[in-house]
This record gives sequence, C-alpha cells and structure tokens, in this order.
Amino acid sequence: MPLWIPVTLFAAFMQNLRFLLQRHLKVTTLSTAGATWARFLYSAPLVAVVVWGAAQITGEALPVPNLRFWAFILSGGLAQIVATMCVVALFSRRNFPVGITLAKTEVILTALLGLVILGEGVSTPVLIAIGVGFVGVVLLSDPPRTDVILHWRSRLFNAASGYGIASGVLFGVSAVGYRGASLALESGAVFLRASFTLSAATAVQTVVLGLWLFWRERDEIGKVLASWRVSSLVGLTSMLGSLGWFTAFTLQTAAYVKALGQIELLFTFLFSVFWLKERSSGKEIGGAALIVASLFLILWGAL
Repeated sequence: MPLWIPVTLFAAFMQNLRFLLQRHLKVTTLSTAGATWARFLYSAPLVAVVVWGAAQITGEALPVPNLRFWAFILSGGLAQIVATMCVVALFSRRNFPVGITLAKTEVILTALLGLVILGEGVSTPVLIAIGVGFVGVVLLSDPPRTDVILHWRSRLFNAASGYGIASGVLFGVSAVGYRGASLALESGAVFLRASFTLSAATAVQTVVLGLWLFWRERDEIGKVLASWRVSSLVGLTSMLGSLGWFTAFTLQTAAYVKALGQIELLFTFLFSVFWLKERSSGKEIGGAALIVASLFLILWGAL
C-alpha cells in the first residue's frame, strides 16, 4: 500500500479530534478567530521542534526555500485563513445550508486547480470517485427541510452561496499551494520537506492572524494564552494532523489526498452515531454509504 494512504487516514482522524477541541474552545471561551489562532500559536513551536529533530536524526541540512516556495506558502496559508472565515460567515446567513454544500466542492476544485497550476491530472476511477463522494457529502450536509420554502434563485444566488463557493476555491488553492511549496524545495527527504513546509506555513499564519487579532479583537490574545491547557491540545492535534496532510501532499497529488480525506466526514458520522447516540436519517446513511463507495474507488484508482 502506498504510504500516502495511511498517512491521509491518520491526518483525517487527527483533524477530527482537533475540530472537537476547537469547538469546545469556541463554545466555552474564545471567539472564532481566537480558537483558530490558538491552533496556529500552539502548534508552530511544536512543528519547529519536529523539523529540528528530523534534521538531527537524519543528518540532513534544512531545505533552502526559494521564491517559488514562499509564493506557494503565502498563497496557501492566506487562502486557508480566508476560507475558514468564509465558512464561519455562512452561519450568520438564513440559507447557509446551500453555502455549506457548495463549500464541499473543495475536492472537485482541488482537482481542477491541481491540473491548471501544477499540471497534475487524476485517473478516471478517481474522477468518478470524486463525483460519487460529492453526492454523499451533499446528502450528509443537507439538513432537514424547514417550513420556509425558498425559490431556487434565492437558494443559489445569495451571499451564502458566494461564501460557500469562495471557501471551496480557497481551500483548493490552499491544498495545491502546500503541495507546490513542498515540491519547490530542492533537497531533503519527504518528511523533512513536509515538516519544513508546514513550519513555514504555520509561522506565517500565526503572525498574520495574530496581527489581525491585535487590530480587531485584542482581548482574545489574553484569552488564548489563558486557555493554554485546552489550546495546547488543539496545537498538538493540529500539528499531528497537519504533518499527515503535508506529508501526503508531498507524496501524492492534492486531488487524490483531498478525495481520500473525505473519510473525515465518515469519522464524524460514526462518532455522532456510536458516541453521541444520535439517530441518523436514511439520507444520512445513504450519504455515508456513497462516501464509503467513493473511498473504495479512490483506492482502486491509486493502487
């Protein structure tokens, strides 16, 4: 089995844990921006230690970044921050479910951006798998209908839809940018290049979002520092998950990694059923089944 497959599965699982911890911070202590910054602030020094340790163990010199590397890092890191803000903005809109569904076009858009920017295509089975997985995502993310019936024009052409499409595009840019940055490094083993890329991206995001908080939500900085017990766990799970994603992006095209990474939704679904004891509708079960089918197609196309 190619190494990128178990690495991607590990990354998706750790990201699930990180989201649970961030949700706890958001509900109990911090604002959305504060909870997001906690992830970067507490993971940045951990990643730096990992990079130093990897270089010491392997005896390799640290990669020397070039302008192409920094261009990809800045575009990927900033795109990830803005994409997250777009998703948060959806929740203040009346018809945000449509936007959330559109945000899940991330996998399709990642494949298109990877082809345009890096010249990396995908096989026919994986292309079919992306389509099947998207249908499954739509079923899982589509909430029960309310008594308010919106005209199709109101459902599709609104601010929520704009935020959703924007977040999908930006998350795709982020994934392709991180892979491009890792490939731009001319030396180093896979893990060293991946961790070095992650360290640079996390440092940029920590500084940029920290400056934004200092400007707009200065009180949040103290709250993030005071919540170090939970925030440090957010940083740890973020580091482990991000190391998985960046290593996978170094080993395989972003479209393949993002497509297999949809298993994260399956982890969330299983957690809600078996841990939270929540009842699932037939639509949700059907969506989960389609995602499983898409994962098998991706593995078939990749092996």
